[in-house]
Amino acid sequence: MKDSDPDKRKWFHDYISPDLTQLHSIERVVYSGRSEFQSIEIIDTGSFGVCLVLDGKIQSSERDEFIYHEALVHPVMLTHPNPRNIFIAGGGEGATLREVLAHKSVGKAVMVDIDEKVIDVCRRFLPFFHQNSFDDARAVLHFADARKYLEQSNEKFDVIIIDLADPLADGPARLLYTQEFYQLAKQRLHANGIMSVQAESAGLADVQNFTAIVHTLGTVFSIVCPYQAHIPAFTDLWGFAAVSQSLNPTELTAGEVDTRISSRIAKELKSYDGLTHCAMFTIPKHIRQQLTAAKRLITDKDLIVTY
Repeated sequence: MKDSDPDKRKWFHDYISPDLTQLHSIERVVYSGRSEFQSIEIIDTGSFGVCLVLDGKIQSSERDEFIYHEALVHPVMLTHPNPRNIFIAGGGEGATLREVLAHKSVGKAVMVDIDEKVIDVCRRFLPFFHQNSFDDARAVLHFADARKYLEQSNEKFDVIIIDLADPLADGPARLLYTQEFYQLAKQRLHANGIMSVQAESAGLADVQNFTAIVHTLGTVFSIVCPYQAHIPAFTDLWGFAAVSQSLNPTELTAGEVDTRISSRIAKELKSYDGLTHCAMFTIPKHIRQQLTAAKRLITDKDLIVTY
């Protein structure tokens, strides 16, 4: 039975920014440990159910992870005419891989995550996230730095999905948000390939990293389509970007998206459909203005950092 007195309950502090913190009541700590790269926790919260927490920040929650993962994966997968060979950077809990493998056309999905311990912990404690996607015959899992992997590989991909943790000052993902990394990813895409990027908070309170990521992508790709989805566990609108040299997801109508979902995806989606697709790419005026005004270029020598 839950303790109704908030002063007697244990609370997890999710630091959204230096000026904003969200509190979650802790029902139980499922796992707590540390890898070579980061702290790892799985906590059962009263607000969002079971959550994966890396370096003190919620990465995904049981109650709304489907919104994030469907938004990250399906717009680019459905924009591509026949996505067969897929690359995933990050994606520790296996939910991005789960959504990729729902596409009937996929022959191989290469997932590269630097932290083997995160994968092991998620395999054990988050089966409802990955739904055995790690064991699918089409999945190829590597424990390595995604940037180094792409530098050392000549393989080309139809779709690249960048599902990284936040670029924390001491975190492992900082060099995967830069112009140099995006140039490398572009080289590993087929000419008609497309890439999606987890692009940080896109809400009013903390939008500068989102606009910097989109601006930086625009120096590498000719087509850059920013979009947003509301992720309740993240407290705000979350930013994404779809980028390509030839494919534009905003050209798809709601009806075209629904038709492709019904013919190409082997399960029922919970959040994403044709109307959702069109809504996500409809950026509010105040955010469009900030995207247009953005000048910050992220490079290996001038990194962005989140808190």
